[in-house]
Amino acid sequence: MRDLLYKNLTFPNRGRKIIASSEVADKAGVHSVVRRHFAYIVKPIPSTAVIKPQPYLYVLKERNTKQKLEHFFCKIKGSVLAENKEKFFQIFFVHTLSVELTVSVKLSDKLG
Repeated sequence: MRDLLYKNLTFPNRGRKIIASSEVADKAGVHSVVRRHFAYIVKPIPSTAVIKPQPYLYVLKERNTKQKLEHFFCKIKGSVLAENKEKFFQIFFVHTLSVELTVSVKLSDKLG
C-alpha cells in the first residue's frame, strides 16, 4: 500500500511558493512515512550588494530499538541572488525532509 499527498501553493503577488508532499508506504514489513516541504520567498533588491544570511543545515537521526522506530530529519535554509531582465532578486528557501520508519503491524505480530 502506498499513499501520496502533494500540495502546491503559489502566491505570485507575495512572491511565495510552497510545495509539500507526503508519502506513506508499507513495504517488506516496514511502515515508512516520508514528508518533504519546500518554501521559497522572492524579494526584489536594488543591487547585488546585500548581506546574504549564512546557510543553515540541521540534521537529526534517532533510532529506538525497543520500539523498532527510526527517524531522520534534515532542514536546509539559505538564499540565492538572481538577475532577470536587469532586475535583481533575492530568493530565500527552506527545504525539510522527514523520514520515519517503523516495523509494520503484521511483522511485529510475527516477531512477538
